[in-house]
Amino acid sequence: MIIPHLHFAGNCKQAISVYEAAFQTKAHTIVSNRQYGADEDGIAHAEMLIHGQRVMLNDRFGKKNTDTNIAVNLVVMFSTTEELLGCYNALREGCTVIDEMQKLSYSELFVQFIDRFGVQWCFMIE
Repeated sequence: MIIPHLHFAGNCKQAISVYEAAFQTKAHTIVSNRQYGADEDGIAHAEMLIHGQRVMLNDRFGKKNTDTNIAVNLVVMFSTTEELLGCYNALREGCTVIDEMQKLSYSELFVQFIDRFGVQWCFMIE
């Protein structure tokens, strides 16, 4: 089993709220950093299902170096254009578009972007 694990720079609560609305899901198993003795308030561990995939989320604490050069792109396959557009519109504020929304030979609609939290997404129609 492979589980995507997203690390945030102190804004995990905000990301959870945005992702819950965008993907119409709820986070669960939310544990505060303070439960582990950390001084800063934040999320030590949370999980949610995004399109049936378990995803873990947390605020980075301890070693703060986030310049890891790890390239991770979460691909979400949608059934309809309406679903893709609804989710993209919920996440597009403050995003950096990598590949503009377009039709590809293997997908009716495609867009790739980095959201305001630094997570890279690729949305496609299956």
